[in-house]
Amino acid sequence: MANDDKYPVESDRRRFVKGVVGGSALAGVLTTGAVAVSSATAPTSGGGGFVNYFGAERTAGPAPRGLPQIPIEIDDDGQLLGIWPEPETQVRDDGTEVVEASTELGGVEYTTEWYQYCGVQTFGGIKPDADGEDQVLRYDAGSYDWMSDVENGDPMLTEHFEDYDEWTNDIGEPGQGKPATGTWRSQNVPPEQTVPILVIKTDQLNVEEMNDSTREWVEASCPQDEDGGRYLGYVNKCTHFCCAPGYRTLDDAAAFGAANEIYCNCHNSVYKPFNITEQQFVALPRPAGDDE
Repeated sequence: MANDDKYPVESDRRRFVKGVVGGSALAGVLTTGAVAVSSATAPTSGGGGFVNYFGAERTAGPAPRGLPQIPIEIDDDGQLLGIWPEPETQVRDDGTEVVEASTELGGVEYTTEWYQYCGVQTFGGIKPDADGEDQVLRYDAGSYDWMSDVENGDPMLTEHFEDYDEWTNDIGEPGQGKPATGTWRSQNVPPEQTVPILVIKTDQLNVEEMNDSTREWVEASCPQDEDGGRYLGYVNKCTHFCCAPGYRTLDDAAAFGAANEIYCNCHNSVYKPFNITEQQFVALPRPAGDDE
């Protein structure tokens, strides 16, 4: 099963450690003042620096912030797609060129830098102009019994979520929605560079109660079916030490009040999937030479 271990595979241990150490170093710099932050976060290649994003609210545990959201759209075949802005080449003040991918979506700047954390910034599929990668959200080997009906690597389809208001399992309460785990932009990369994702079809977002900016974002990023359910996606990598959290997959989640939440059992961080908030973090730069 892809990305079902708490810790990265051994072949990616060095990249994992670099991601953790880099994130910790940047987090430490944040306490030393704006001048130091500016210097430490100056990108050495594509992207990096302060980024505002929308994500699942972090409510417990040592994770510094919420999981970044993947805005979704649906194509004519009913496939779920993760929106990926058109890459463009930008020229820096020093004359060097860098490829970036950003667009205005739901009244905010959506950029692929949202996913440049915890080593993900080194993954081939996160490169804005990655060759051979598309927007399709695909199933992995499966974290839920119902996923035995689909194949690893198949596109996620709306027809598979039609019973979203009836689905349940032994963890959490019924009526929360129907989840699936999968991958994104990971067709032509080594297994250790797979981007893990969580998708939920749900009617629990309470759009009417959100502030104006959040409502506009959610309406643009979480498409709604005729049956009232919306599709919600996240990169499924904990913002603490890069582990793989679980949504209604871990038995010990209930002990931490997280039976209905996204729960990471590495250090007991909890994220509320249906509480989408605007947040900020320091995105890590992509590896040097990524834009060549």
